[in-house]
Amino acid sequence: MLGATEEDHAVPTFPTEPWFQDLIAQINGSADYVEAAATWEGDISFLVEAEPDKGIPEDVWGLLDLWHGTCRGGGVVDEARGKASAYVIRAPYSRWKEVVVGDLDPVRAMMQGKLRVQGDLPTIVRYVRAANELVHLCGEVETTFPDEG
Repeated sequence: MLGATEEDHAVPTFPTEPWFQDLIAQINGSADYVEAAATWEGDISFLVEAEPDKGIPEDVWGLLDLWHGTCRGGGVVDEARGKASAYVIRAPYSRWKEVVVGDLDPVRAMMQGKLRVQGDLPTIVRYVRAANELVHLCGEVETTFPDEG
């Protein structure tokens, strides 16, 4: 592309604000997600627990304000806002990385305690198709990881 700067081609790093904004754009552009989550209501926070040896020196709270098949906003938030969400899913950075790259099924991981859930787990399970579509969309975000060269 003529006139493009290097910044135009920057690939967002997980779990940063630009990464979450790209995910929100993927969600809002997905007809499959709209259909799968048409009756879902509730914001979800993702607590990415610190792993300093992997390039995540402190906990990161990411938020998606999900409402009837769309994402009304979100991004990196402070702990107080993250804890106030209807649902909080927490895990160490390396476990979230497995989810983002598609190596770990999130619903199975919740059932096995690999992803710890605060909120109504039976509701999440009822929306397994929407959860799987969210994970698929995570994989659609071009991503770099802080623990990769």
